[in-house]
Amino acid sequence: MSSESLMYRGLKKAHRFITIGEIMLRLTPPDYKKIWTATEFEACYGGSEANIALALANLGIDSTFFTVVPDNSLGKSAIRMLRSNDVHCEQVIFSTPEQTPTHRLGTYYLETGYGIRSSEVIYDRKHSAITEFDFDSYDLESLLRDHTWLHLSGITPAIGENCRKLVLRCLKIARDNGLTVSFDGNYRGALWTWNEARDFCTQCLPYVNVLFGIEPYHLWKSENDHSIGDVKDDIPLQPDFQQQDQVFRRFAERYPNIKSIARHVRYTGSDSKNSLKAYMWFDGQTFESGTMTFEILDRVGTGDAFAAGLIYAMMNDYKPEDMLSFAVASSALKHTIRGDVNLVDNSETIRELIKRYFNKDFDISR
Repeated sequence: MSSESLMYRGLKKAHRFITIGEIMLRLTPPDYKKIWTATEFEACYGGSEANIALALANLGIDSTFFTVVPDNSLGKSAIRMLRSNDVHCEQVIFSTPEQTPTHRLGTYYLETGYGIRSSEVIYDRKHSAITEFDFDSYDLESLLRDHTWLHLSGITPAIGENCRKLVLRCLKIARDNGLTVSFDGNYRGALWTWNEARDFCTQCLPYVNVLFGIEPYHLWKSENDHSIGDVKDDIPLQPDFQQQDQVFRRFAERYPNIKSIARHVRYTGSDSKNSLKAYMWFDGQTFESGTMTFEILDRVGTGDAFAAGLIYAMMNDYKPEDMLSFAVASSALKHTIRGDVNLVDNSETIRELIKRYFNKDFDISR
């Protein structure tokens, strides 16, 4: 079955979702304290792909997460958290010191901003288990078998060469076996350079059906003369409808395998209050959502909540306008929840927010 048929056949068959990436320990000083003065930290687990798997599982989607963690209490605790939220983790590798010599779970420290003070992240994830594991002989065909949707992001290839090879192999297997593939570029400047990210993530585009974000990718104005620049060079961070439509159309022309492109646009009044809207290319045209404004309790994982919301809406065959509204509302809700993960356990909560906020009748077309 082709990826296109999965996108447009009405989605009557239940999806089986799988995503691959790193899960980390997150440590945050409480009460907006600075890291350098903190004497205690709040602990939780997260990571972009894990956040999406968990959000979808809580909405009732059959959701699997694959990673490598050290076979110790930290690794077990991280996976226990996912399992407690109904994420399938049967394929997770609990590595030995022989397989991953540094034998560690990645960690990051979050200093939560407030008002005019921005949040800051310090990574401590070098030589984590997933970066040291040798996937060359691992049976990825079996891992992806019987799934209908694969999600990957640009964070995983940024953390190591082994992970870059893993991502490319999974993309090729997914394409050859007819899975719908979604990909979020998710650029992290602390992990690799802008040009490294663009070079690698552009390699992924021929395998992708659902694309989140328009960076970091090369979309040259002329493939024969790169000095002319990138199509996106002329587009502001907060584009209008016509500007965004132009970029979407160029992506779709260059990569006909991409059936949907979605991005959210953030307007920052302060680190404590933001607004969001979104654009999406779907079924040959561009759609635009309304704008939501909200107070921020925790901003981390909000892009993952947007992606999970859109994937859920696509899997349930919402109308394009409602797909976008559902994704934006999912992201807005995540801003009100501490931790990495959007812990919303039913889709009705998100639909009710849309009704209240936009005063619209949320009619699902099936």
